Amino acid sequence: MNNETYYEMIFKRKSFHKFDEIKAVSEEELKAIEEFLLNVTPLYDDIKVKTKIVKERETTCNRGAEYCVLFYSEKKDNYLHNVGYIGEQLDLFLTSMDIGTLWFGIGRPNEKTLDGLSYTIMIAFAKKPDGPWRRDMFAAKRKTMPEIWNGPEPEYANIVRFTPSACNSQPWFVESSDKGLTIYRCRKPGKVGIMPIAMVPYYNKIDMGIFYCILEICMKHFGQDFDRKLYVDGEDSKLKTLNAEYIFK
Repeated sequence: MNNETYYEMIFKRKSFHKFDEIKAVSEEELKAIEEFLLNVTPLYDDIKVKTKIVKERETTCNRGAEYCVLFYSEKKDNYLHNVGYIGEQLDLFLTSMDIGTLWFGIGRPNEKTLDGLSYTIMIAFAKKPDGPWRRDMFAAKRKTMPEIWNGPEPEYANIVRFTPSACNSQPWFVESSDKGLTIYRCRKPGKVGIMPIAMVPYYNKIDMGIFYCILEICMKHFGQDFDRKLYVDGEDSKLKTLNAEYIFK
């Protein structure tokens, strides 16, 4: 899928917390999804990731979806960021097929490992040709720009503000200058939504990968070339952890 289609889908996608009035995903669509997952662009080339599409009943997800994509990964530095980056591309690809999605963090599959790789998270999905799709992304509840961004605000800044995240936690903070962007993962003390305190860093690291994906799609759409430098995000006790730098070209 090309970058412009990804960009368009940012404004259409929404999280389906309950799937009603679904239609069956066709065999051709399933094959297209499997093909996409074989060729998706990872954040890290050296982290092994495998996916498996299963019926929702083979998991603890009970939202009325037809299928779930299970993500398995080897546990290396920033492996959760990598899964988030890959998964958000899938999220937008499925949206382009009128297939609704839900990142389902609390779900568990029957298979905890796959070919020696550990289960990380799942995306539930079902065919939703009639939606309801998001009509006005900017009406969604998100943090204000000053809460997530410091410095010059390029055209895409207010678009990436609407990146999806676990329990709408939006754990990113961007320091902006005319030379580039410095991005941090920020930890809010205590429980966030239904996430247990101990699991907040886990899901927020996946969120950061989702953020990188949306950010890069937007930067490319607006013609901003960049070099990317990623940092190991291994510290969970800090309130603010350096994650990445995007240097403008």
